[in-house]
Parts: sequence; C-alpha cells; structure tokens
Amino acid sequence: MITFQKIKTNIITTATIVLACTAVNAQNDTVRYVGKTLSNIDYHHGQLSPAIGVHATQIMRASREHPEKADGFGWTYNHQPMMAYWNNTFYLHYLSDPSGEHIPPSQTLLMTSKDGVTWTKPEVIFPIYRIPDGWKKEGVEGVSKNLDAIMHQRMGFYTSKDKRLFALAYYGIAMDEKDDPNDGKGIGRVIREIKKDGSFGEIYFIRYNKTWDKSKSKFPFYTTSKDKGLKKACEEILSEPLVLQQWVEEADRDDELIPLQKPYKAFSYYHLPNGNVVGLWKHALTSISRDGGKSWDYMPLRAPGFVNSNAKIWGQKTSDNRYATLYNPSEYRWPLAISTSDDGMNYRDLLLVHGEVSPMRYGGNYKSAGPQYVRGITEKNGTPPDGKIWVGYSVNKEDIWVASIPVPVTSEVKEQANEVFNALPDGEELKLWNTYDLSWASTKIEKKADGKKWLTLRDQDYFDYSRAERVIPFTAKLEAVFIVKPEQNNHGLLQIEFQNKQGLPSVRLVFDSDGQLKVKTGARFNTIAKYEANKTYKVVVKLDAKNRSYTVKVNDEKESTKIFYAPTDGFDRIMFRTGEQRHTPNPDTEPDIDDYDDLPQTGKLIPEAVFNIESLITKKL
Repeated sequence: MITFQKIKTNIITTATIVLACTAVNAQNDTVRYVGKTLSNIDYHHGQLSPAIGVHATQIMRASREHPEKADGFGWTYNHQPMMAYWNNTFYLHYLSDPSGEHIPPSQTLLMTSKDGVTWTKPEVIFPIYRIPDGWKKEGVEGVSKNLDAIMHQRMGFYTSKDKRLFALAYYGIAMDEKDDPNDGKGIGRVIREIKKDGSFGEIYFIRYNKTWDKSKSKFPFYTTSKDKGLKKACEEILSEPLVLQQWVEEADRDDELIPLQKPYKAFSYYHLPNGNVVGLWKHALTSISRDGGKSWDYMPLRAPGFVNSNAKIWGQKTSDNRYATLYNPSEYRWPLAISTSDDGMNYRDLLLVHGEVSPMRYGGNYKSAGPQYVRGITEKNGTPPDGKIWVGYSVNKEDIWVASIPVPVTSEVKEQANEVFNALPDGEELKLWNTYDLSWASTKIEKKADGKKWLTLRDQDYFDYSRAERVIPFTAKLEAVFIVKPEQNNHGLLQIEFQNKQGLPSVRLVFDSDGQLKVKTGARFNTIAKYEANKTYKVVVKLDAKNRSYTVKVNDEKESTKIFYAPTDGFDRIMFRTGEQRHTPNPDTEPDIDDYDDLPQTGKLIPEAVFNIESLITKKL
C-alpha cells in the first residue's frame, strides 16, 4: 500500500530534483564573463585598456545659464537616451526634467544626426503632460494640484514591418519627489511617428495603466486613428514579447501582455545563431529564451563573472558576427566598458569605452556620477553602414553622449604611430585615436584657412577638457616626435602624457598658461622652453623605461635629460589633454544627497584655448 505520506515525500523529492536540475542548467547555460581583467575603481578609467578608435562625443551639454547652447530650456536632469538608425539617419531621444529625477515637469527630447558626430538641436517629441487637478493615486497620500506627469521609458523606438519609425515613451505619476512613477499606477505609454521629412505624427496612447481614468486622457487611443499603418504597427508591438518585456517596470504589475512580470529592470536582448535569445537586465541579470521571449528557461540570475551594480547593461550582436556587452563593471557608474564574445555566451575581455567622470555641475534628486545607462540600437531598429557599435548614454544624469566603437573591437595596434594628419584620407585621420569630444571643448580634425588639416583641441569649458589618445605597441624604449602649434600663450594648457598599459603616466609635458613649455619632475615642474602663439614647435622625446630617464628637444633648442616622475616598465599610449587629470569622485566620496548644491559658476565660459597638432610619429629605439 502506498501511503499519503509516501506520495507527499515523492512529490517533494521530485520537486527538489527539478529545482536542482534547473539551477544546474541555468549555471551551465548562461552568459558569463570568463576573462581575468577587472576594473580598478580608484581610477575613472578603471586602469582598463581602451578599445581602439572609440570616439566619445558630447551631443548635449546641459546649461541652465546658456540654454541656447544646450537644449533651449536650460534643464539639467537629462537621462535614459535611446537610439535608432533609420532613413540614413541616427535618432536619439532622452527624457529631461528641470533639475532632478522624478520631479516634474518632464518631457522627452529628440536629436538626429547624419554622421553620429554633428547632431541637431534637441526638440520636444513628447511634451509636458498636466495631470488633472484632484487626481488621487492608489496607495499614495495627497491629491494632485498643478502637477505634471513624469516621463520614464525603457524602450525608445520601434521600426514597423512597413519600415515606418515610431518613438515611444511613458507618462508616470509621482505625487512627490520620493514617490515612484514606475509603480504601474501611472497614465500609460504613448507612441508617435517620426516621418522621413523630420515632422512628427499625432501622439496616441498604445497602453494605459488600469488605474488611470481613460476619459481624462489628453491624447486619443491608437484604435481611434484613421492611419491604418499606425494601427498595424501598434498591433505588431502588442504581439512581440521581446518588445513588451521592455515595458515591465511601467506596466501594470499583472499586465497579461508582459511575459515575465517580475520586477527585472531595463531589459535588452540579442539572438544567438540557434535562434535562442539572451536576455540582460540591470545588475547584469540574465536568462535564455528558446521561444522568442514568450518564456524563459530560468528566473534571471547574475551572470557569473560579470561585475555590475544598479545600472543598465547593453548587449548586441556585432557586424563581425560576434557579440558585445557594454556596462559599468563596478559598484559605481564608472568606467563605461565593453566586453566581447565569440559565441554570445562566454565573454573574455574588458576594454574601456569612456573613462572620464566630469564634475556634476548641477544638484538634483537621484543624480549619480559617471557615464551610465548605456543603450545601443535594438535589433530591427536599423544598422549603421559603417559597421561600428553605436551607443548613447548620459554622464552624471546631466549631459548626453554618444560613442562609436570600431568593429572588430580590439585593444592592440601592431604598428607605431605615423600620423601626419594632412596626408591622411578624409575621415580616416583619427581611425586609431580615442577621442573625448565635448560641446565646449572639442577634439576634431580641422581644415585651416590654408587648406591644411590638423588635429585641433579647443577648450572653453571651465569644468572639463578635450582629449585625444593614441595607443601604440607596448615599448620600453621609445622615440616620439610631435608637432604642436598653440594659438595663444597666455591662457589654457596642453598636457602630453606618456602612459603604461594601465593608463598611468610617467612623463608629462605641459604647454602651460604662462607661455612656458614644462616637464613634470616629481611634485614640481621645470621649464625647458618658452613658446609663442601661432608658432610651430617640433618636440622630440626619447624614453628609456629601464633607466627611468628621457630626453626632450624642442625645435633647435638644446636637448634636456630628465627622470620619470613615476616608474614604469614601458609605454602603451600617448595622451594629449587640455586640462588637469581629475581624481574625484572616488570610492570614498560621500554619496549624492538630496540637497546637493550646484557647483559655483556653473555658467562660466573661459577664454577659448586652441592647440593644433600637426603630426605624431613614434618608433621603437
């Protein structure tokens, strides 16, 4: 006779075995980082080797004092950029609040670019939405009075099967600065077409939160539209699990359209050759779907080996049929790094994309330091013809950036530098250079009045600097020859550093603001020459890591012999920078607090300094 206790025991045993097998399978069949490189959070660059040829471009610098140079509004909380490529054009939209997260009013702005470098001025695509007075939010005290909605979206664009481009966004409700607008008790998600001529269609709701009173809606529901193509696109969206999974935070907690209704945030995904889908969420959570996102093999778990805190991770297939993830590999939101994989499951390297943390100029609710919330171009939302990886992200939840990363992704170069910029093909001058290019401190190839091309570093940014970096084959005994023409000698500075594989300098030369060319000797600087505005200077530096010494010769001046100010085993890169290296924030910096004040003189512009670099040539001695 089989007793009830026996049946109960068998059921428990079977369930335990199933759970154990699921856990084992999840650990064996999941994305993982198998590399050995880890970031060092004491440095903004994490001591990571750069991915060669990354061009990081600040496309919108927030400015309350100079809105005409920024977004036209002077709003200083800007975050969550999303990208698409359509009609031979890059599209990026981001949400914006006057000063802090979850504090209204709120709107979404759109920018476009033909080349990913020069972008249009932001324009409103989803405007401020006024909540009717007297509205009460379920479970939250208070009644709305002169209250605007909060925008929040984990999905930005959708390209329909008819090849029409639509932008999407979400209107949530925050009754106060601590209330969560993404609790499923907001208004709903909206959709709007972006047309080829740059104009926008009407705004429609595509999905309401069930707590919202639809009769109070400012925009109509999509089913009322006379545009059959728009309705068709909406039905496509509402039937695609991988699209809908991106809605999970803002949607109703029991929305039957969302395949996985647990609170896993900021979903991104890519397909493997066998048709399986790799899903990625905040905290580097991951799972596998074998049916296009309708179900998942296991509840998302932390991808083994990945280091990531409460920030987004982006994953995609690359143009060379490999895979890449981009994220902050630390408990902080710096640096921004890329890891690559041959099979989309095992990630083996960790390379630098953005290793600068500029000062957070403006205070605000829930602001975080560093390059963060990275997002690329989702499958079906376009493929740029250059084959590069393109991503958008915010810095300090303040400024909007875009980075392009050449494919194949690599950290090594085989040849020494041999760049005479005027002799290189147009558009390829900085192919092997990593640039940090800001709105008020640019790093670009410029053609001067005489038609000659130079690498030009400009700087009028009181808080930041322009920067260009050239990785070279690791060399213990090196000669570097570069030609510089400063356009002034009474303000601004240009630092030239020789750095090792971890980005740590041992030698620094400075075209200083007092008209003198100096070298760093420990805590002090020695002058080796004077320089004049608009005069060309050929600088020859010979470095010997073994003997910790180097020589410097400027034009026809006498050669000087100096000692490294820090030891090294060799040189891996050469950096040109128009400001002093930053070392804060760091792991011991006090966390941002609610009453964080603006920095002094946030609107200050400094007299522009311009340094032109004609060439850089290196060789092994």
